[in-house]
Amino acid sequence: MLKTPLLQAPGQVNPQSPPIPDRAALPYLFPGTPGWIVDWGFVLVVLATVFTAWLLGRSSLGLRLRAVGQNPDAALVAGMNVKSVLFLSMLIAGALAGLAAFTLLFSAKDHPQGISPTFDAARVGFDAITVALLGRSRPWGVFAAGLLFGALRAGSFDMQAYVPIDLVSVIQSVIVLLIAAPPLVRTMFRLPKPSGFRLRRPSITKAVISR
Repeated sequence: MLKTPLLQAPGQVNPQSPPIPDRAALPYLFPGTPGWIVDWGFVLVVLATVFTAWLLGRSSLGLRLRAVGQNPDAALVAGMNVKSVLFLSMLIAGALAGLAAFTLLFSAKDHPQGISPTFDAARVGFDAITVALLGRSRPWGVFAAGLLFGALRAGSFDMQAYVPIDLVSVIQSVIVLLIAAPPLVRTMFRLPKPSGFRLRRPSITKAVISR
């Protein structure tokens, strides 16, 4: 789409979107404090985390999402429409991913020039997978893991004068290995899997779904 006049910057041949106006960029939370470079995108992330935690833990839709994610066959037996739940999960995940892209691209500091081929979406996506694994796919766990990886990314540019910047990638790789180690150890020593989410009292579950 950046190669079409729909989103391409005027007079540009390369895929480049128009620059984001200053009035459209997310303002800083602490404009008078140079050391705190945080904009209102952080507030949006906190609100999205609160909403996702409530959705998964307190709503009937969250019950269906967790049930289908853990065992689609059992969810189907319990009377859930597995296909519609999968569609809703992708819809919600796409909305959250779009919100993440908005907070990144409309940041007052990072991307004032708009979208261009230099925007490394692949790296952001792979970092998101690692953050989700580290956070155990729980909203507040993912939020804490995102802060950790964000601190590593932001601090790597200031530390590159003293240590190699590739050290951040090494640390992230070690984190991934430590996350993957428990399933590997369970497989090698044939240990039982930890108990996860289970559906109990089918009559109560159906009553919650019907409401």
